[in-house]
Amino acid sequence: MAGQRVLVPYVGVRVLPGQLSFHSIHRLETPLAIFAGRSNAALARAIAECYGTSLGAITIKNFSDGELYVKFEQSIRGEDIYLIQSTPPPGDNIMELLLMLDAAKRASVRRVTAVIPYFGYARQDRKDQPRVSIAAKLMANLLVQAGADRVLTMDLHAAQIQGFFDIPLDHLYASRVFIDHFTENPIDNLVVVAPDVGSLKMARSYSKQLNASLAFIDKRRPKQNVAEVMNIIGEVEGKHVLIVDDLIDTAGTITNAAVALKERGALSIQATCTHPILSGPAFQRIEDSPIDVMLVTDTVPLKKPSDKIKVLSVAGIFAEAIQRIHTNDTVSALFND
Repeated sequence: MAGQRVLVPYVGVRVLPGQLSFHSIHRLETPLAIFAGRSNAALARAIAECYGTSLGAITIKNFSDGELYVKFEQSIRGEDIYLIQSTPPPGDNIMELLLMLDAAKRASVRRVTAVIPYFGYARQDRKDQPRVSIAAKLMANLLVQAGADRVLTMDLHAAQIQGFFDIPLDHLYASRVFIDHFTENPIDNLVVVAPDVGSLKMARSYSKQLNASLAFIDKRRPKQNVAEVMNIIGEVEGKHVLIVDDLIDTAGTITNAAVALKERGALSIQATCTHPILSGPAFQRIEDSPIDVMLVTDTVPLKKPSDKIKVLSVAGIFAEAIQRIHTNDTVSALFND
């Protein structure tokens, strides 16, 4: 349990009872429990293991007609609990989370945090056409109304979604695991490329931390899930390329970018992606593309394996963030460097 032993391998932190100050022990008096929905059970187990505990007992099942049923199989009265559930399609994933939140509040928890490694519907964050919904705002409203006291998520597709919530939201960054990977496996003559203007801020951060040059692609999207490369701004000829993005769905943007970069003389192409949604023709497009290696995280489980795709876990980051939230320490310190 958290008050007895906390082990977080990602940052090498091991806290034993004799090492805790009186103030720390006082802050850890509230029991903590971690539960998981069914959307990403493997990541949830890894987070609990990194924290030094096991997942709490919960039953989630479907009736014959598909209706969902949720029941906590242990007392959570007065506890600080964390519900781990990514919310990619189908809609059952968000519904599971809402029912878990509702059941937890009705069971008299002290505080419930929705841990959402991948926040679904984040691409619909504004009204850019007439008569469309702002689905990201609706998801935020549903989570708050269902009883969430706090949200912990990673690499929102649009940073302004944080403002949709009237409760605290902690925003984590997967760049930490990618930067560590490339620090351990450095690439000479590297240029970091943003596949569109929306990814430019992220790409600039990577280029700074990896001491690489920067380029970006001017992209036009005539309709949903269709992307066209217009111009490449920056020097890529004779360089090794790293394309960075937060989310890949049909893989049209990133594979079109890879083809254009190869035609411009790129020596090799690697890519990173936090949320590998990879729907429709995505896997085939990646296999057929000039991308040599694509690094992704486990915020969303891969639908199938691929020789070109390597998964890096973010379980350690989430475990450390949960520990810091539980003890009322700063979460932003995880990324200050």
